Amino acid sequence: MSSSVIDFIATEARFGARNYEPIGVVLSRGEGVWVWDTDGNRYLDCLSAYSAVSQGHCHPKILAAMVEQAHRLTLTSRAFHNDQLALFYEEIAALTGSHKVLPMNSGAEAVESAIKSVRKWGYEVKGVPDGQAEIIVCADNFHGRTLAIVGFSTDAETRAHFGPFAPGFKIIPFGDAAALEEAITPNTVAFLVEPIQGEAGVVIPPAGYFAKVRQLCTANNMMLVLDEIQTGLGRTGKLLAEQHEGIEADVTLLGKALSGGFYPVSAVLSNNDVLGTLRPGQHGSTFGGNPLACAVARTAMRVLVEEGMIENAARQGARFLEGLKAIRANTIREVRGRGLMLAVELHPEAGRARRYCEALQGKGILAKDTHGQTIRIAPPLVITSDQVDWALERLATTLTQDLS
Repeated sequence: MSSSVIDFIATEARFGARNYEPIGVVLSRGEGVWVWDTDGNRYLDCLSAYSAVSQGHCHPKILAAMVEQAHRLTLTSRAFHNDQLALFYEEIAALTGSHKVLPMNSGAEAVESAIKSVRKWGYEVKGVPDGQAEIIVCADNFHGRTLAIVGFSTDAETRAHFGPFAPGFKIIPFGDAAALEEAITPNTVAFLVEPIQGEAGVVIPPAGYFAKVRQLCTANNMMLVLDEIQTGLGRTGKLLAEQHEGIEADVTLLGKALSGGFYPVSAVLSNNDVLGTLRPGQHGSTFGGNPLACAVARTAMRVLVEEGMIENAARQGARFLEGLKAIRANTIREVRGRGLMLAVELHPEAGRARRYCEALQGKGILAKDTHGQTIRIAPPLVITSDQVDWALERLATTLTQDLS
């Protein structure tokens, strides 16, 4: 590690809040699936900024749209109309089949907005007594880090010393439709769930789970809210992960790849009933729906489709998954994934996954550990077959080592 890298890391530690523990690399440039550090070393990015850079680093068309719009108009607030917001609404609705759109900035803001909206719908449309709305969530969920969200997390580290927390949430096991059915009451307004639990280690529910969930939500007049902030926009090999089971959510949350990594953009997509209850002054965001964000998001969505990135994610994801499963290593407990959302879970006796991520860094691959024993692998959707094979060779060499 060069002295300049050490200086960057030391300066971060001196001035920054210690709320992250990054891998020891300082990045300065990116293009496609590749990133370079300040010493000029090249790495294959197998995290994609937690799936935000699905279109690849510094995609030239998204960059051009951002620069062009930045020269014209960046922010008006929602006090005035702008000439990009209506086009963004029209295009994201056409792409996803949604009826209403609420633009926000971060993924956590989208989740908070959905919570507010389904509660309001519950009181004004479903007829739940005021102050008694219930939202069902899953254990091991990750929906962000705001106070309301960490209040219904089951990760003790995210909750410790941040309370008191907001009431109104029930927690059930993920992938258990019977538990959902048992938890529903007349005051239940929504089930908020990830199609695949990303932060928990790319946990995929059993086949047929979401078909049953959809039936239960419809039968009990409650909203199915799918947090597709990580899984959406092609990550799993389909536009939305819900399509793997042929269902439609009542409310869909998008973010991350919605801007291709250029700018914070998120959106709540819904049917008319939920977002239709909002009135002027009841919810908003200074930056939500700004013209720069809209121009960037419009192009980010367009290149996903025009350049076949979703289909490529399906092809390369299958290749990557097959290659990972073919690795014969005593360290590996399980390999799982869908599209280019993959994970390798290690046996506890193999040691912590972070050590393997650090070893991969030495071989030119950047990946990130989660929950101690799991390595997440989520490269940009533009990855090629040769690049997948290149990565698999280095993963095989690393995972067959004993780093315990």
